[in-house]
Amino acid sequence: MTATALVPAYPRPPAQIDVYVEILGVELTVEFILAFGGAELHLSRDPKGKSRLEALVGYERAKALGQVSDRLQRRVPLVKSWTANYLAWKGMSVAEIARTLHTSDVSVRGWLNPKPRGNPTL
Repeated sequence: MTATALVPAYPRPPAQIDVYVEILGVELTVEFILAFGGAELHLSRDPKGKSRLEALVGYERAKALGQVSDRLQRRVPLVKSWTANYLAWKGMSVAEIARTLHTSDVSVRGWLNPKPRGNPTL
């Protein structure tokens, strides 16, 4: 009998990026968010090979995103908290994550170690 090590699952993506994860997969979704997060993005149903999006994700995935553009928000979500947790799960340091997300190490630590909400004395 062989023992198998259990690898902890990556952080569950928030609902607002479910469609991206479904089409692009988790790793490419992170790259996509880092490249386009916060920006308004036109998604073509028939890409012509000239867009930055198509260069990143490829023709088939760019076309698939265009086909579901009615299900997507006008601007690409930033989801910095989830992205920080995913990058930490991948082994990046707090400083590396802060540089990647263009934010402070204090923000990253807050996302990685959230304080419980509510009255802690109850």
